[in-house]
Amino acid sequence: MRIQITIGGQRFQSTLAESSAARDLIAQLPVTIDMMDHGNVEKTGPLPSPLSLAGQPEGADPDVGDLGYYAPGNDLVLYYGDQSYYPGIVVLGRLDGDAAQRISELDGPVTAIVEVQGD
Repeated sequence: MRIQITIGGQRFQSTLAESSAARDLIAQLPVTIDMMDHGNVEKTGPLPSPLSLAGQPEGADPDVGDLGYYAPGNDLVLYYGDQSYYPGIVVLGRLDGDAAQRISELDGPVTAIVEVQGD
C-alpha cells in the first residue's frame, strides 16, 4: 500500500506495512492534517479516527524516515529525527527516498494532505 503526503508544494511518498493500523489509515484517506513539530524529530497531527492496534507491540523505536501512529494522541507521525522507544508508537511504514531530510527542513507547523497514491 502506498500513500502520498503533500505539504505546501512538496510531495512525499510512503510505503505502508501490512497491518490493521495501516488498513485503517487507508480507509480514512484522503485527509488533511494540521501538524506540529515536536522535539526537532517529528511532525505530528491528529487523525479523524483512531487506528486499530490489533497485532501491534506495546510500543516502538522508530527510525528516521518511518511513518508512525501515536495511539495516545491519535496522531499521524512523520519521523525525520531519532526518536527512542516509546509506548503507544506504531510504525505504519517508511517514507520513500529523501523525504525525511526534506521534512526536517520544513520549519514550524504545516498542513499535510494525505491520500492514496494515484488518487
